[in-house]
Amino acid sequence: MDFYLSYNNNEEQLRLPVIPGEFELTQRHNNTVININSLGEINLIGKKGLASISLSSFFPAQEYYFCKYTGFPNPYECVKRIQKWRDSGKPIRLIITETPINYAMTIENFTFSEQDGTRDVYFTLELREYVFTKQVKPTQITTSNGTKVIVPPTKRETKPVSSTQKAQKGDNMYTIAKKATGSMSNANAIAKTNKVDQHKGMDLIKGTVVLI
Repeated sequence: MDFYLSYNNNEEQLRLPVIPGEFELTQRHNNTVININSLGEINLIGKKGLASISLSSFFPAQEYYFCKYTGFPNPYECVKRIQKWRDSGKPIRLIITETPINYAMTIENFTFSEQDGTRDVYFTLELREYVFTKQVKPTQITTSNGTKVIVPPTKRETKPVSSTQKAQKGDNMYTIAKKATGSMSNANAIAKTNKVDQHKGMDLIKGTVVLI
């Protein structure tokens, strides 16, 4: 098993000379638990959250017998490399061989210290998954008189939110808020608009017209 950190499509790479004794990858899921009077607690399945991992090891100042390879950078060269990546505003990539872990990640926290007079540098590196999003670039066009003009990307049209919603069987203010606005966090505001007493429950009768 080896731990590789790389930057800018493998333009720069750092293989950890001493692998961490353990690691734990956390993969959250954004589920929401709500309480409905007629049912009790229910769990609404959401989208997956970002994975995170914390790695702790040390950069050796000498070639110990247990190092994964020889000729590695000195400890503070490793530190400077990670600091440069952190400050670049770009993600890095973590690969742990012999596992499925191969993630683009951001550096959330990086701490290092010397402890025992050997000049080895102990570190903890906290990483969080980075998701690439597609960005629309401006377009350059040439007019009839030869002038080059930069045209900004066209704004995506958004679908207007319906002003009312008709409750179906099993609906409540939370499900209506999710359908109409995309977020259940708006349920209390919608209940207030419709003069629904939140303390008496958020359930709705089928056919009720809810003002958004």
